[in-house]
Amino acid sequence: MNSFDLAILHFLNSFAQSRPGFDLLVVRVMEDGLTAGAVVVALFWAAWETEGKGDREKEEILLFGLFASIFSVLVARALALTLPFRARPLHNPEIHFHLPNAVEPSRLIDWSSFPSDHATLFFCLATILWMVSRRLGIIAVLYALVVIDLPRVYTGIHYPTDIIAGSVLGFAIASGARVPRLRSAIANPALRWKGSYPTFFHFCFFLWAFEVGELFTTVRDFAYYALHVWGLESLLRR
Repeated sequence: MNSFDLAILHFLNSFAQSRPGFDLLVVRVMEDGLTAGAVVVALFWAAWETEGKGDREKEEILLFGLFASIFSVLVARALALTLPFRARPLHNPEIHFHLPNAVEPSRLIDWSSFPSDHATLFFCLATILWMVSRRLGIIAVLYALVVIDLPRVYTGIHYPTDIIAGSVLGFAIASGARVPRLRSAIANPALRWKGSYPTFFHFCFFLWAFEVGELFTTVRDFAYYALHVWGLESLLRR
């Protein structure tokens, strides 16, 4: 355990259990679908309607972000499954973590904490938003840091370095939108689809936004149930 993680964890953990109402608020903010992801998705929709219309390059960047967000979660999960297992702070007896009120003690006990897939996903989207609108990008970055990531450190779900690694990973994946050939190769088929079947395109766009807002929880559940049937559910954990 490095001193950087310990210093931040111990500082934040010093506030745990001091005010039960505050702990409950933090947990609700972290778990509620509206505050956990829907706000960043709403910013993405706002950028699509205001920045993307009439601007081919920005439209391509946003569509690249649609696919990059899915890819970023897959990469984060692949790293969590292949890198050495890292117990989450609330399950690590070495740091003497005081569990905040309303946090389930067995939460994510078999899931490795590094890197944070939340940080990866929402910093990927925030980077995409920054590319099309500095104002929306700044809002998304600050929101991801304060409302999405910080509560996950406070509640012992992640170490600060999990968040930093996830953020860097999300930024790196989103930066692919700066490569015109790569961006066009991914976005152009979607643009042709949008031009030919606009209703179906926006139908799927909404479903994607819904799943991003809940960090693909429904997709994960279906995948877990499917693997459970085949006795392979351990592949999604560690």
